[in-house]
Amino acid sequence: MKVERVKHIIWAADMARALAFYRDVLGAEITRTSEVISEIELCGAIIGIHGGGEGKRTWTGMNFQVADVAAAAQEVVAGGGILTREPQEEDGEPPHLAMCVDTEGNDFMLTRKRG
Repeated sequence: MKVERVKHIIWAADMARALAFYRDVLGAEITRTSEVISEIELCGAIIGIHGGGEGKRTWTGMNFQVADVAAAAQEVVAGGGILTREPQEEDGEPPHLAMCVDTEGNDFMLTRKRG
């Protein structure tokens, strides 16, 4: 078998809102759009966004590494997302983790490279 491409699929109740969130908040490039499925590219990763979602909370397993978790978490909230775990300092170090939810109910993490 020759795998041609790997992508992660998430759901969206509102495709335009989902695309705007990932483009405007995380800097993703929108590479394909349709009413059924759209795709974004972020740091070489492909994320498919499938329409028809119900807006229910869903764990995606996605993690976005950023230089400043606290600042990035503020951008998530400003972009319409929510935080389910606020960034917190640990042992005098800047926060390394925030748990977030996008505008469509998809959970993801923000992390900072450690050490």
